[in-house]
Amino acid sequence: MNRSPPLVGGPEETVERISDHFELLAVMGRNFAATLDIEATLKRGLELITRHLDAAGGALFLLDESGAVLRCEACYGATEITGVTLGIEEGVVGRCVRNNAGEIVRDVADDLNFQGSVDERSGFTTRSILCAPLSVKDQRIGAIELVNKLSGDGLFAGSDLELLEALSSSAALAILNARMAEALVEQERVRRELELAAEIQRSLLPEPRPPPFQVHGVNVPARTVSGDFYDFFPLDDGRICFNLGDVSGKGMNAALLMAKTASLFRCLGKTIHQPGRLLGRINVEICETTARGMFVTMVGGVYDPATGSVRLANAGHEPPLFHTADDTFEAFEAEAPPLGVSPLLSASGDFPETELRLDGGTLYVFTDGVTEGYLEDGGELRVDGFKELIRANARLTATARIDAVIGRIDRGDGALHDDLTVLAIEDGLQAKQGETRRAVNASTKTKAAPGNLLKLSFPSQPRHLKQVRKAVSEAARKCGCDETSAHDIVIAVDEACQNVIRHAYGGASRGEIVVEVDKEGDRFVVHVQDFAPAIDLDKIKPRDLDDLRPGGLGTHFIQEVMDEVEFLPLPLHGGNRLRMAKRITKEPNDEP
Repeated sequence: MNRSPPLVGGPEETVERISDHFELLAVMGRNFAATLDIEATLKRGLELITRHLDAAGGALFLLDESGAVLRCEACYGATEITGVTLGIEEGVVGRCVRNNAGEIVRDVADDLNFQGSVDERSGFTTRSILCAPLSVKDQRIGAIELVNKLSGDGLFAGSDLELLEALSSSAALAILNARMAEALVEQERVRRELELAAEIQRSLLPEPRPPPFQVHGVNVPARTVSGDFYDFFPLDDGRICFNLGDVSGKGMNAALLMAKTASLFRCLGKTIHQPGRLLGRINVEICETTARGMFVTMVGGVYDPATGSVRLANAGHEPPLFHTADDTFEAFEAEAPPLGVSPLLSASGDFPETELRLDGGTLYVFTDGVTEGYLEDGGELRVDGFKELIRANARLTATARIDAVIGRIDRGDGALHDDLTVLAIEDGLQAKQGETRRAVNASTKTKAAPGNLLKLSFPSQPRHLKQVRKAVSEAARKCGCDETSAHDIVIAVDEACQNVIRHAYGGASRGEIVVEVDKEGDRFVVHVQDFAPAIDLDKIKPRDLDDLRPGGLGTHFIQEVMDEVEFLPLPLHGGNRLRMAKRITKEPNDEP
């Protein structure tokens, strides 16, 4: 291996040769820029290079994805070795790529790295080699190899190598650009396909139905497409068929199996009203066609609003939770494996069924993405956390309770750990009582209990606070508070309600806030109550006013303007209750 010095000719010959070189570079540059068909362009470029340097043949090698094998992707001239592969440790071309440096081999007989096996396969006799790497900076792509100079003394010159290195650099840059463009096109194609798949998935989910319909659900995908699904639809006899499922795995395969399973359930569920038999039929269909190793966990059931009874079957899914009217929970474990595992479950093929009566309670079905979802403190919600959230939001609608659960799952950097899906089947009696309660609460001012001056119940939305401030101000004036005290009370109540909206409910608009006003001796007393999860009192202690960090100053202000401030426990229903008291101070010119 050696480099020969550039050939020196007369001035006119040198100028002509340089002009030819620039013309070749320009032609190749135009070809690379004019098309994304990099394979055809490289073949044309290899032809131009081989002819320009007057070689008997040329070959272009590219590294495979492993970076350990070179494959001949294009040939021109006397040699035809397209498809031939060499290890990166083999041959002159392998050495060229490893060292990322061009070479001239004047006589292959003197080079131990020369691979004579290639000549044996092609029938061509190689005498000399010119080789230059295809690389951009330190990123190696492959190499261009020319064999047997036809003109002059039959040997490649140093000027030949310099030109080949320049042309190889241009080709390497073109290959990288083409690969990046191809990758971008592929990414865009995949993105559009995923968006289309997500749109199709959304179309398979049922439309939300307003009360008094008793089945409510929500699905929040962790990625563009989801492996979770749920469905519900009324039957001709007034009963409601429902299901919730979770497909193993992620990505497009899971999405396709989700779509198939959901479609099978809706189609077969119109005529098969026994959940165990329905899941058995779906299981057989999935076992026949699903990819090996994939399966679906599912809960399917039928709810009768007239009797409050639910009949359900569980195929390897998370145990549904029944929240009874007396505030206890009952779990229903799976009695059969997931769908798609085996078609031979029983002689009849039916799945075991369970029957229960709601009697004013609510049945919750959910995926493991909910109970395994991360909270802000880094811990998982788990089943106990799910129960706590349901208890804390028991006064809300079923839809609002589901939203409260979903809202507690931390999204971190914006991505969920897993899909979130929850389905609630609410007894008709409970739903009717809830509607009556919400109809009363829809009016901002409600009837106060004996001894109360005022009771306000309103959704956790800032737009309601103007009316709350006005009502509290009027009540304070009627109790004899002076203007300054009344103003302080109003500001303290407003700040407390703002804290409930922002922190207790996390900005959710479906929470409920209750403000009660009493007069206890010479004290004007205000209770602000919510039904969110219990707060950590250590996190809401007021800070020193010299500490300019955001947060905590509202609590400090409440403590300053009110004479008494304390949080009262609510063990029965959960939530938080704040008591604030202010000594009634009359106007200076009032009669004693």
